[in-house]
Amino acid sequence: MHWFDRAISAVAPGLGLRRVRQRQALDVLARAYEGARQSRRTEGWINPGTGANAEIGPALARLRARSRDLVRNNPYAAKAVQALVSNMVGTGLMPRARAQDTELATQADRLWTRFAASCDADGLTDFAGLQALIVRSLVESGEVLVRLRPRLRADGLPVPLQIQVLEPDHLDSLRTEELSGGGYILQGVEFDPLGRRVAYWLFPRHPGDANALMGQGAVQSRRVPADQVLHLFERLRPGQVRGVPWFAPVMLKMRDLDEYDEAELVRKKIEACFAAFVTGVEDEATLGSAQTNAAGQRVESFEPGMIEYLEPGKDVKFASPASSGGYAEYMRFQLHAIAAGVGLTYELLTGDLSQVNYSSIRAGLIEFRRRMEALQWQLLVPGLCQPVWRRFVQAAQAAGQLPQDAEIIADWTAPRFEAVDPLKDIQADVLAVRAGVMTLKEAIARQGYEPAQVLREIAETNTELDALGLILDSDPRRSTKTGQDSGRAAVATDTGAMPPDQTEGQDNDEEDGSR
Repeated sequence: MHWFDRAISAVAPGLGLRRVRQRQALDVLARAYEGARQSRRTEGWINPGTGANAEIGPALARLRARSRDLVRNNPYAAKAVQALVSNMVGTGLMPRARAQDTELATQADRLWTRFAASCDADGLTDFAGLQALIVRSLVESGEVLVRLRPRLRADGLPVPLQIQVLEPDHLDSLRTEELSGGGYILQGVEFDPLGRRVAYWLFPRHPGDANALMGQGAVQSRRVPADQVLHLFERLRPGQVRGVPWFAPVMLKMRDLDEYDEAELVRKKIEACFAAFVTGVEDEATLGSAQTNAAGQRVESFEPGMIEYLEPGKDVKFASPASSGGYAEYMRFQLHAIAAGVGLTYELLTGDLSQVNYSSIRAGLIEFRRRMEALQWQLLVPGLCQPVWRRFVQAAQAAGQLPQDAEIIADWTAPRFEAVDPLKDIQADVLAVRAGVMTLKEAIARQGYEPAQVLREIAETNTELDALGLILDSDPRRSTKTGQDSGRAAVATDTGAMPPDQTEGQDNDEEDGSR
């Protein structure tokens, strides 16, 4: 304790004791965590301990606007959105109905096919196209709203239900208040006393649309029950209510990199405007071709390869533009950081494959695909696909197109990722199935197909081939991997004779297959 602490302790012992304890706690913290020290290195590091919603609320509108501006004008931002959409959705996540009655599941699958083709409330795409639009808004704006629109049977739809995709601007972010009974509204989302979402306050039209602002009541938000709205965003902190654009960590870096690239281009243009400087003209020297505008101001213009005449003399000097050393290395390093912040590999962001080989690109894609699968099964399926399926079944049952008391669920299949080396991946799956560490249905599902449907098609194909008396090289019942007749190989194995086209030391897998 120094003299000031002792003076305070003499007057207020409790206060003096708390000061000493807090100072000791700060000393221990500074010794244990270097990042918690207060020193010259951490000067200016502002780190308030606010909650997620207090941080997101004031910054969300500006983050969203700047993110969209980057996607419109920055080629790397546009490519990042395209890569994330194509890898998360691709051709679309597809459901397969599951029920105790197989015929009922088949009926639900057929009904879903018709529903998916006409489910867009705007009438522009199908369910796969809506998934792509939803993920695009999710990346660009940080969140997306999906309204489930019940329709009348007189509308002539396969199922009286449609899906409307809304930008998060429709959510009234300024509506935050306490409600009677313990409920509350936070940034346009209404909660009950238990913290469950019960409603969303939405604008009927986009608040940024000039035409919408002219309508009566267009800027007045309306309460929509939560069971009619799906709110998709990636939760980064517990209690988070709104989503943040995925470009938030790299937004400033992308802007600075764009300006740096433009500065380099302008510098090169200026250097290219001067090819030679000539001295020897007695007239007044000018820089470029000078003109006078309507205001009487002098305007000089430059052209690539121009020869400039300066003060009197008898000398000609040719310009030698300086090389911009380190430009490519700096751009590559910054793009690596941008790719990491967005969640892509450098190669997917830039298309530059000059620095990779088979092993490195495969290792990078494995980690990226693991991230995409996590988003598919932790965000898209539970947040979009399953709720839409439940409402589809409910609407079909209410319309009498499916039995009322039937329980019909869906298994979702994501599009398969293209293999870097398809032959090696297929061989690995075959060995895994033969070793018993993977089932055949698992191997089929990894390819992005529905196992039950593939097996049924294989059985139907084999039946048709047998009926026509055809033997194909791809039928393991009739031929081995080497294409030899399985019946002939079986006879040779039983008698101990070696078939003419089979030699000693051949893979035992072929003999096992022939038996």
